Amino acid sequence: MSKSISADELGRFRDNLQGRKDAAVIARSVAKNGILASATDYEAATKMEPVFSIDLDTGKVADQKRSGRCWMFACLNTMRHAIREEYKVADDFELSQNYTFFWDKLEKANYFYENVLKTADLPTSDRKVAWLMTTPQQDGGQWDMIMAIIEKYGVVPQSVMPETVNSSNSTEINDMLNLKLRKDAVELREMVAANATDDDIATRKEKMLTEVYRMLAYSFGEPPTTFDFEYRDKDNNFHRDTNLTPKKFFDKYVGWNLSDYVSIINGPTKDKPYNHMYTVEMLGNVVGGREVRHLNVDMNEFRKVAIKQLEAGESVWFGCDVGKESDRKKGIMDTNLYHQDELFDVDFSMSKADRLDYCQSLMTHAMVLTGVDLVDGEPTKWKVENSWGDKVGTKGFFVMSNDWMEEYCYQVVVNKKYLPDELKQVLNEEPTMLKPWDPMGSLA
Repeated sequence: MSKSISADELGRFRDNLQGRKDAAVIARSVAKNGILASATDYEAATKMEPVFSIDLDTGKVADQKRSGRCWMFACLNTMRHAIREEYKVADDFELSQNYTFFWDKLEKANYFYENVLKTADLPTSDRKVAWLMTTPQQDGGQWDMIMAIIEKYGVVPQSVMPETVNSSNSTEINDMLNLKLRKDAVELREMVAANATDDDIATRKEKMLTEVYRMLAYSFGEPPTTFDFEYRDKDNNFHRDTNLTPKKFFDKYVGWNLSDYVSIINGPTKDKPYNHMYTVEMLGNVVGGREVRHLNVDMNEFRKVAIKQLEAGESVWFGCDVGKESDRKKGIMDTNLYHQDELFDVDFSMSKADRLDYCQSLMTHAMVLTGVDLVDGEPTKWKVENSWGDKVGTKGFFVMSNDWMEEYCYQVVVNKKYLPDELKQVLNEEPTMLKPWDPMGSLA
């Protein structure tokens, strides 16, 4: 039986508050300065100096501006680090995030239409249908999703397809795309209900995608099919490479075997035993392209493989819950940064598994590990390249404590050669399918 808050209980609440000697002092501080400022441990920040025993030189940080492309920026940043090292391009050289953004939006539209058709016999009240319609498409994504785009479309330098107002501030195009996709979903579901032929549905869907392509071309510009790449290296030597396609550019200037890079997660919930593979239903972008696959491991292994890749001189894409226990301005992520529990005299502690299961945390942002400070072989703090420009942190770089990584990091991407042999074998197993709303399916 439900029970409302009684007058007697309210009286006890007031008595409890008034019985605290420090209540008035704390209330004044919180009301005047805010919760985080009142709970800040200023000494903790002094322990997070940006000095690391392994510190990769990766050049100038990028800026995703008012868009949700962190996962894309982080991936392209790891690739430009390699180009910078090999070809001595300028520190501010970038691969075009606008180019991959265009193709991701188009492919997500097609992926959405296909899922609408697959679920067309379900009522709109069904959880899967509701999940689809809540956000038909968005800026966020996963490592395997940007791999699917690059495998199909390649990459280009930013100079070939630069940013536009809409790629740097994606709110308006997202609003218009989601309006269109929901409207198209109504029509596709009605066509299925009316027993329209597969050919008729395919013809109508192609017209819908033609309209999406036009919207994207107006907003982002049309992607190049061929281009010339010109640059001066750090020794001031001029280079010109002509008549490149985006895939030829990738093969020549990046040259990675993308299948070598695998997603390693730490999801310590009971439904995801360690050392097994997982995928997520209805998570992806390119129909028929690369599937999202995660290898779940404990944090000890999680850190080991990241350190191995850094020791080899290669940066590491990672995903985390960036808003928790972090100071964006100072560029510090540390579990000792704030003491809200002491401020309110309330126990806020939750296990990592409970935070995932009860919607208190999930992956919200992707960045790049570019360094680590090892003491007696153990990590104490990590250097992080963000994509929020150079006005935050130390010229755009953040410092992350090892304890913070333990609690709020969920994913790293490493070359599979750094995995122990027993985990390499696990990569070949058929992944367990997770529900669309599983926290490991969140988009950075």
